Amino acid sequence: MQYRLFGRTKIQVSEIGHGTWTMGSRWGARDDRTAIDSLVASIDLGVNFIDTAFVYGHGHSEGLIASALKLRPKKEIFIATKVPPKNHQWPAQHAVPVEESFTKKHIIEYTEKSLKNLRRDFIDLQQLHVWNDTWLGHGDFLEGIEKLKQEGKIRFFGVSLNDHQPNSALQIVASGLIDSVQVIYNIFDQTPETKLFPVCQKHNVAVIARVPFDEGSLTGTLTPQTIFHPKDWRKTYFTPERLPEVCQKVNKLTFLVRDEIKTLSQAALKFCLSHPQVSLVIPGMKKINHVKENCAASDGKILTGEELEKIKTHAWNRNFYN
Repeated sequence: MQYRLFGRTKIQVSEIGHGTWTMGSRWGARDDRTAIDSLVASIDLGVNFIDTAFVYGHGHSEGLIASALKLRPKKEIFIATKVPPKNHQWPAQHAVPVEESFTKKHIIEYTEKSLKNLRRDFIDLQQLHVWNDTWLGHGDFLEGIEKLKQEGKIRFFGVSLNDHQPNSALQIVASGLIDSVQVIYNIFDQTPETKLFPVCQKHNVAVIARVPFDEGSLTGTLTPQTIFHPKDWRKTYFTPERLPEVCQKVNKLTFLVRDEIKTLSQAALKFCLSHPQVSLVIPGMKKINHVKENCAASDGKILTGEELEKIKTHAWNRNFYN
């Protein structure tokens, strides 16, 4: 496992972090024992960053993390979680005032809930689960963050950006108020490279790359005939009408599987890690075999310049979330 500096925090984090939405909710059948085993396996392979959120099963994934950490008590693991918006709106709407999404009281309340679920005295990184730059300078949410820092309940503060809206945080990144941004970045959505990454570099703000597999398509395991579990939300993302086109575009990426890159999943992770501004990438992992495959992608080798140039032609401007 390779490590990188997490922005200006001076903390070294593993290039591969453990995303936990898949084990928390809405991804089909749940298997808590297997999920805990996957967390322990990733820690044993050098992962020291785990990303979660209160809404991943209303604290369920946070509880699983607590159970895993109990099995590895001597390991120092950087835990990042997120405060859900009061109005439960994803993505944040431009015209909605910040008071409807985040207040001092709300942030403190949900931080306390997460601390209880995680069975920890502090959270390394507390994030707002949505963000809108029009909120900057309004409301009292920053007072909540400052109070939690003063009490030693959170160490750092960041925001998780709206899906496919990497430019929605340019102002708060430049403000110096946050330590990190979490953004969708993958072979299909390369848009953060244009404006977000340069401003993060200028202000030394860490970048957490999420959705590296485009919700599973970039693992290369989906087919036009794939049928999703009734409780898997992706049945509305990869609809029967969309799947054939998705698979067709994914099949054009097989040139990336070569030498030490054994699978398209590893190639997708290496794409993210090939950008120097990316601090780490957080694939969702709830099975040990996924952990082993993904962690192997962090071997100090990035994609070639020729491959990265070719990948630019595979960018795909679309948003299936809406």
